[in-house]
Formats: sequence, C-alpha cells, structure tokens
Amino acid sequence: MQHKLNQRLEENMKTFNVSILVCLAIAAHCVPILPPNGREQDEEMAETYLKRFYNLTEETEPTFRRSFGQMNMKLSEMQKFFGLKVTGTLDADTLEVMKKPRCGVPDVAKYSTFPNNPKWPTNKLTYRIENYTPDMSVSEVDSALQKALQVWAQVTPLRFTRIYSGTADIMISFGAKAHGDYYPFDGPGGTLAHAFAPSVGIGGDAHFDEDETFTSGSNGYNLFLVAAHEFGHALGLSHSDDPGALMFPIYSYTDPNSFSLPRDDVRGIQSLYGSNPDVTPDKPDPEPHPETPDACDPNLVMDAVTTLRGEKLFFKGRFLWRSYSQSRKPQQTLIKSFWPEIPNNLDAAYESRETDTVYLFKGQKVWAISGYDIVRGYPKSISKMGLPNTVQKISAALYDEYSRKTLFFVDKYYYSYDEARKRMDEGFPKQVEEGFPGMRGKVTAAFQSGGFTYLFKGPYLFEFGSSSRRLYRVLRASYFLRC
Repeated sequence: MQHKLNQRLEENMKTFNVSILVCLAIAAHCVPILPPNGREQDEEMAETYLKRFYNLTEETEPTFRRSFGQMNMKLSEMQKFFGLKVTGTLDADTLEVMKKPRCGVPDVAKYSTFPNNPKWPTNKLTYRIENYTPDMSVSEVDSALQKALQVWAQVTPLRFTRIYSGTADIMISFGAKAHGDYYPFDGPGGTLAHAFAPSVGIGGDAHFDEDETFTSGSNGYNLFLVAAHEFGHALGLSHSDDPGALMFPIYSYTDPNSFSLPRDDVRGIQSLYGSNPDVTPDKPDPEPHPETPDACDPNLVMDAVTTLRGEKLFFKGRFLWRSYSQSRKPQQTLIKSFWPEIPNNLDAAYESRETDTVYLFKGQKVWAISGYDIVRGYPKSISKMGLPNTVQKISAALYDEYSRKTLFFVDKYYYSYDEARKRMDEGFPKQVEEGFPGMRGKVTAAFQSGGFTYLFKGPYLFEFGSSSRRLYRVLRASYFLRC
C-alpha cells in the first residue's frame, strides 16, 4: 500500500488539499472548565493552532509577542468563525474552543467547497476498502462505510459502486503513524482520519488512524460519523461554521440510527453536484434535513431554559446556547457535545440552589448534572420528586430563590416542590394565572435572573418581579440571546 501511495503522491502532491480530523487529547464532550496550563504553554498552543487552521506562517510570525499585529488579526478571524466575542486577544473563551476536538482543515464560513471548487467530473464513483480495523467486524466496517457514502448519495446524483481490486476513485484504508502519504498519524487521542479533495491519484482517498478505537456505537469514535465527515471532504466540501452541520470542524456523537444530513451540508454538496434526480414532488425525500435554529428567529420557541453556576443555558432541539457575562454573544453548540447521554428535545430544566444541581427533564425521566458531570444513579422517574403518576411530562421548571421552592409547570398549571423536605406542597396544582397574574396559557420554559422571574410562552417571554409577582414586560423569547 505504501509503494502505491508514494507513487501517486509524487505525481499529484502539489495539487491536493488534505482534510485531517483532529481530536485533541481531552474528553469527547469538551467540558468548558479549562485545565490549569501556564500562559506560555497557552500561547504556544494558540500559535500552533493558528498556523494550522488560519494560515499563520512561520516566516512572518516568529513568536506570539513579537507578531501581535498579525496574531491579533488571526485570532479575530478565528473568533468570528466560532461566534465568539471578537477581541483579537487570547481570552478564556477562545482558548476553550482551541482545546476542543476538531477537524484539521482550515476553517471557512458556512458550507464551503475547497479552493477552486474541485469536484468529480462524473456522478458514478467507485470505492475500495483496502484493509480493515480489528476494532470492528468486517461486516460492521462494510456497513458503516457504505452508509456513510449513502448519506451523500441520498441528496445528489452521486452513485457509489464498490470494487475489490484495482484503483478506485475513493481508496479507503486503516493505518498507523507513517502510512505512506506524508501525513503521519499521531497515535491514540490525536488525529482520527484524513481525506483528500477530488482529483486524480490520491484525490478522494480516505485514511483512518488505526491507533484510535472505532466503533458502531457511542464509545470510542463512531466510524460511520467519522467516515461521513471525511467523505464530505473527499467529494469537495470544506468546513462549515454551522455547529449543527456534519462538516463542522468538531467531532460530536449522534445516533447513526436517527442521523439525517443537516440542511447546511445538503446546500453545500448540492452546490457542487445538484440534487438527487430520484427525488421529485411525487417522490419526496423521505429524510428530513434539520436546520440549525437561528437565535434571532422571531418565532423561536425554547424547549427549556436554566441557569448553571452563573451561565444561562437555552435548549432548542439538539442544540443549546450558553450565555454568560464574559461573552458578548451566546455560544451555540450541540447538547451532546457536553452530555452525550442527555437526550435532545428536552421538556424542561432548572438549577436547584439547594443541591447545586441542574435537573433536565424529558418525558417521565429526569437527569441530574453537577457542574458538567451527570450524577450517578440518573435518570430517574419524575414521580421520585413527588409528582403524581398522572403527569406524563412537565413543560417548564424553575427554582424560586425567594420561597426556596421549585415550581413545576404542567401546561396551564403548576406544582410547588419543597427541596429541603423532598416533597410536594399541599394545595397544588394551581393555575399559572393564580400565581402569576397576567400569564395565561401553557408555560414552555422558565428561569429566574437578576430579581426577575421569566416565563416563556411560545415565542414570547413574560417578565415578573420575583418577589412581587408583578408583570413588567412582554419580550421576545430570544431577548437573552442578544439579537
């Protein structure tokens, strides 16, 4: 394999773009608590990061301090791409993102193709699996790779045929360390895979790091997800700054059984190859392609809202926004980037000041989070909190810092829960309007902040005085997302 790769590389090396999926050696769910690195180490890491992903060159940028002007510009580019506050300085938010698992190709905005828009001149492509990882059975690898290619075939005219000998358009192999393409892998916990943009020779080929553990589930790295991302590069796509896109630089687990190519990726690949001719008005695409929610959508309806040790967390679908005082703009990310075990489409959430714990609800189950760690023994039934068995789910919850009670909203009604005594208060449920005059209808999310209680009703937000329960303002649900 190495002789073949060397020969093909010598012919084509100058014309190829390489995409490398990099996972830094930290936990896959990327908690935002930073390790205690020194400033000098952070600056060295930042310089390496910007050289790799934002074209900071060795010749013009010899050191962090001596090249602050250019470094400032590159930091600003990176901050803009990830939706951070553009300071041009190496602040905590920027450093946090730099330490997350990510793909190694330089970053671009929204969906994008590689420079000069390389694409395959034909819609009929071949692929060949040269060898296998011992982490999975042969049938599991075959299935994962075929399914990853079909992700792209479902929305384009592209059709993939497997061959078992000779040279295919997309050659797929597993290898460790130096494996013949001048881009050696780096052992466990680093590079996951890399692929080359469409071209002759090595163009389109995808290599997977054998030192990583590939699986068909959520442990290790899911081969289907890694391969689908790399095949996007092999077909001509670069990266997207949409955190919900498959082509977003950072690896995140999604259940392959429920995976559907996000709309941003569909737009990108169809800009190169067009749509699937088999999908017509009378034969529509059976797969929904999820859109990433827009924080400034006037019709945005939150699933759940809570505080977390000074932050505000806003949940919508499979996403959350993190809002905190040090950041000008809330950061949008996938829920499973923080908590792979937590389900999407939550019903409610609240932070208990009594237990310093955040509770997340879906259906009749509740999960508990301490800091950024899931508490052992969860999920539990919501009936364990004293709610009657007739309650199938709660629609909102909040901890009232004045009464030191937790309020559970069930559509137009609410219950009061005594955190200290671990039991429901008598006299409930009550109608929401009885406790919050001026509020009618179903409460869809709730939280307290700065002496006010905020109740969400669809795309609207009702602001009450926490102690007086007086209604002050009616706002858009996106108010705290700083649109």
